[in-house]
Amino acid sequence: LGDIDGLSLAVTASGGRSWHFRYCWNGKQKRMSMGTYPEVSLREARSLRDEARKLLAQGVNPQAHRRHTREADRLAEENTFKSTFDHWVEH
Repeated sequence: LGDIDGLSLAVTASGGRSWHFRYCWNGKQKRMSMGTYPEVSLREARSLRDEARKLLAQGVNPQAHRRHTREADRLAEENTFKSTFDHWVEH
């Protein structure tokens, strides 16, 4: 089910529903998931789509940006003083 500006709601045969944003990057069609409905409402999905469109306007691939952000968050969580201390104690 299409919305506007590349946002759509994909419905599977088993009834699963997920938001997708379609965009072009380097001349290729790309699609990134914005979450599942009803956990992510239409208003939230449109907001996420708008953020992704802003990144595209700045010349940044939104899917790669999200991957790098998640990796940075994971590394920041793993490399705390407490986790380093716990690792040292185990050693």
